[in-house]
Amino acid sequence: MTVDNPTASPVSVHFRAAQSHDGAALWRLAQATGTLEVNSAYFYLLFATDFARTCLIAEHEGRLVGMLIGYQPPNEPRTAFVWQVGVLPEHQGQGLGLRLLQHWLDLPALSACEFVTATVADDNPASQALFRRLARSHGVACEERPHFTADMFPHEHPPEPLFRVGPIPRGALMPH
Repeated sequence: MTVDNPTASPVSVHFRAAQSHDGAALWRLAQATGTLEVNSAYFYLLFATDFARTCLIAEHEGRLVGMLIGYQPPNEPRTAFVWQVGVLPEHQGQGLGLRLLQHWLDLPALSACEFVTATVADDNPASQALFRRLARSHGVACEERPHFTADMFPHEHPPEPLFRVGPIPRGALMPH
């Protein structure tokens, strides 16, 4: 993911919750970003169906240009977990990643969430910067702590520490 440039002029984008028919398009977008670890097509179908209320689509002129796939961890009702944020290359660097996070927090299914978490590999400074920007935009902390260590993966993979942003005051969401 390319670091968003908050000074770039924003492109007109429509945000909406995912729907079951979006699964294949989410899979294609994940591939097209060129930066995401692409999961199976089944994964995206499942999230677009069973977790549609916590997944966000960004469209520009009727075309899918960005996505945020996430969920609410069952044991953490005040937390929203970001699985993937993806933006097409031609729309990167325009602040769309941060806008996706802001609109995602507005989804009714996440209305009780005060914390945003994500695991971000050490070799992904763009995503690390995105979560730090989210924290700054709300004037809250962005904690980083060990979570998935390299030895936990069944193949060579960098560690993925947990980023925890919040608590985000729910009545004070940024205007978009």
